[in-house]
Formats: sequence, C-alpha cells, structure tokens
Amino acid sequence: MDKRSAEKTVAGGTLPAGGGADQVVPAYRRIANALADRVNLGVYPPGSRLPSGSELCREFGVSPMTVRKAMTILESRGLVAGVKGRGTFARSVDLSDTSFRLDSLTGEWLDETAEIRLLSASMTRADDKVAATLAVAPGDRVIFVRRLVLHNGDPAMYHTEYIVYDPRRPLVESQLQLTSLHAFLDSGRARRFPRGELTLTAVKLDADSARALGESEGDLALCLEHVFQDGSRAPVSWGWFILRAELFRLKARLGPE
Repeated sequence: MDKRSAEKTVAGGTLPAGGGADQVVPAYRRIANALADRVNLGVYPPGSRLPSGSELCREFGVSPMTVRKAMTILESRGLVAGVKGRGTFARSVDLSDTSFRLDSLTGEWLDETAEIRLLSASMTRADDKVAATLAVAPGDRVIFVRRLVLHNGDPAMYHTEYIVYDPRRPLVESQLQLTSLHAFLDSGRARRFPRGELTLTAVKLDADSARALGESEGDLALCLEHVFQDGSRAPVSWGWFILRAELFRLKARLGPE
C-alpha cells in the first residue's frame, strides 16, 4: 500500500461521511485519531513532516482552530512534536513513554460515593519541613487536616494534609472537604489544583496510621505523597494518603495512546 492510498484508507475509516456513532465524536478528536493511525502505521515515518495546517484544513474540511486542537491531542500523546518555524513532525513510538493513571490506583470503588470523614482540622505553626515544602516562613500559620475515607463502611485511606492558610477564606468544613482529596477523587482533573507532584512509596504503618485504618502497626501499606499547586505553580497543599495495600493496584500504559 503506497502512502497516498494508505492515507485515504486511514482517513476514510476514521472520518466516515455517513451517519452513525462517529457523528457524536468531535471533529478535532476524529482528526487526531486519523492522524494517529497514520503515524502508528508508518504513513508518516518518525522524523517526517506532517501536512501543514492549511493542507489539513482542506483535507478534512474544518477550520484552523479544529486542526490546532487535533494537533494538541497528538502532542499530548507523544506522537508528534512541533518545531517553531518548521512544522510538525512525527515521533517514533517509544515504549519508554510510560504513563500511570491515578484512577487505576484506586480501582472502581473510589468515587463520589465513598464516605469521607473529617477527623480533625486545626491551625498550627509550620515547622521547617512544612515551611520549605509550602514555601512559607517557619512559624507561619497553616491548616492541619486529618481525614478518613471509608469503603463499605471500612477504613480504606488515611489522609493527613497541611494547607497554606489564607485569612481571606473562613475555615469551614465544606471547604476542607473540597481541597486535595477532591483533586485525588477527580484523578487529577479537579480545577482547584491544576498542578502538582505525586510520589508513591511502600511504607509500614506507624501507630497513628494503624489506629486510623484498624490495622496492626508495622503492616505494609502504600503512601501517596502529594504537593498540589495553584495555576501560578505556588504550593497550596502538602500531605499524604496512607492506603490499605490490598485495596489498590497501579496500572501503567506503555507507549502513546
């Protein structure tokens, strides 16, 4: 199959002219899927230049904005790379491109139906570690929160968190429930904290965590440490989830989507 016929086959299969379920898929996503197929099938070999934006607009009969949205999806998948002033080029499909999905860690049960229990919330002073992590001065006031997440009435996660204190906002339970735990339950999609860093490690339960989870001190668990940031990359929350190991698993995807 030559390049021209392959392009027609791939594009025709991804962007049908008729009706059906494909009509409900946004045009930019269908274009992204068509171009992704071409990259994966070698129609656009690694290092080759993709058609220009105007060429893609003519081929698919869409606006430049639609093409740009499609290219953004391809870049996020690691399939193409844009070079300013030169165009967009296909990347090699590299199995070293690995992504972990946070929702795969929590399985099927951790959603809005999980019971979130606020154990305590208080004002405290930032020690050196808290101050360095949250970019505040030692001794500044921060909010210290402890929560428990239950699954079928049983403790599943124990959450400890320090939040930068903002005197313009009253400390109320409704706000405490919608901080980093909300971001965690939304698998990183929460608008409240658009950025952050996560670190997953294996730990042994200390006395406090064991008591909260109803386990024995020294039992193995998973610790998901987080630092969430606002849109300006300023840290606003630092804490960690202690997860009962038997309730969680982590899946990885190799290569681009």
